[in-house]
Amino acid sequence: MKLNRQIHHAEAIARLVGIQDRNLLVFKQYLGMNVSVMGSEIITDAKKEQLPLLEAIFAVLIELAEHQIQLSERDVMYIIKLAEKDQLEDVFELYRNRKKVLVNDAGRSIYPKTFNQRIYIDAISNYDLVLGVGPAGTGKTYLAVAQAVADLKNSKIKKLILTRPVVEAGENLGFLPGDLKDKVDPYLVPLYDALYEMLGMQTTLSLIEKGIIEIAPLAYMRGRTLENAFVILDEAQNTTQVQMKMFLTRLGFASKMVITGDPSQTDLPKGSNSGLNQALILLEGLEDIKIVQFEKIDVVRHPLVQRILERYENNENPTS
Repeated sequence: MKLNRQIHHAEAIARLVGIQDRNLLVFKQYLGMNVSVMGSEIITDAKKEQLPLLEAIFAVLIELAEHQIQLSERDVMYIIKLAEKDQLEDVFELYRNRKKVLVNDAGRSIYPKTFNQRIYIDAISNYDLVLGVGPAGTGKTYLAVAQAVADLKNSKIKKLILTRPVVEAGENLGFLPGDLKDKVDPYLVPLYDALYEMLGMQTTLSLIEKGIIEIAPLAYMRGRTLENAFVILDEAQNTTQVQMKMFLTRLGFASKMVITGDPSQTDLPKGSNSGLNQALILLEGLEDIKIVQFEKIDVVRHPLVQRILERYENNENPTS
């Protein structure tokens, strides 16, 4: 079956289908339909009731491709998810006016890829304290690190500090081998990974050695006032209320703080109240503070991962 949409330029077709037609494979993996491009025509075996959705999706994809926007599988997945929720309005403007945050060590440009990610990056630029909250996989920490590295490169800050609460998950730190650094570094690996991607391993390690970048457990923040710094608190749902208050009061002049976490997922001991959850209530509406709420639609995973998670969720919540 042919769609009413057509795409005429070879370069635009290449941008739309992706490398080895992988962008079109997303339709098979996620929606269970085959889609191919033959000449200027789009061919599909989609069911009749699926055609309006497919027409809406390709109207956006073709317009983006014809305006020289290279599309990835992640972009196609996000546009499909927006179409399913009838939220395609302004999506063309989102892609046309993307604000580049940073070019990473591999030469790849990092952009906000969803509406909420754009709100988040704008908030970090305009507020001294930003809380990015929502499900894992929404880019909260990744984008915060990217913006922090960009500010460091542009000399807007003198120091970058990344911290997480160390919450023991079934193992006692005292029984782990090595000195204190050896014991806590495994908890901080995601922060190291993000910096390695942004700056490269050698540059990251050199900046850490010079004290320009600091990666440390949250307990190390006590008693300090952090000025001319970009400070990121990751996994903030695992802070206690005392720890969160301590961290928030470390903010110094000419500094920014970004706090990320998922209020629905905490590893705190039973009976402990999350400092993030309390902060979200106490700080709501306070001037110069922005709370950005990410949603499930911002989680753009490989279609197979999406289906695996659905199976697990159905197994955990069987219908009666």
